[in-house]
Amino acid sequence: MATSGASASTKQIIWRSIDFEIFGKVQGVFFRRDTRRKAKDLALTGWVQNTNKGTVIGQAQGQEDKIRLMKSWLKTKGSPKSRIDKAVFSNEKNVDELTFKSFDIIR
Repeated sequence: MATSGASASTKQIIWRSIDFEIFGKVQGVFFRRDTRRKAKDLALTGWVQNTNKGTVIGQAQGQEDKIRLMKSWLKTKGSPKSRIDKAVFSNEKNVDELTFKSFDIIR
């Protein structure tokens, strides 16, 4: 039985990185704060920031399944008072290691 436990612990973690831009009513509704909270719940690293054109941009990195959950949250849920019209994801790729140590709000 010890063999199966050893093989499970040596399973390679696949790290993913993704950039995002969220359109809609996403500023002034605590979208960045709630994005950071969700990212921390999912053990993701990266950043989120408002833009001058009224969108929110960011980058998230972490385990593949957690990135998938974050994408879904960004597309469909967001903060309670937000309205998401469109979510654009780009530069999705596997990475060898995480670039960030935490998930931060850039002001």
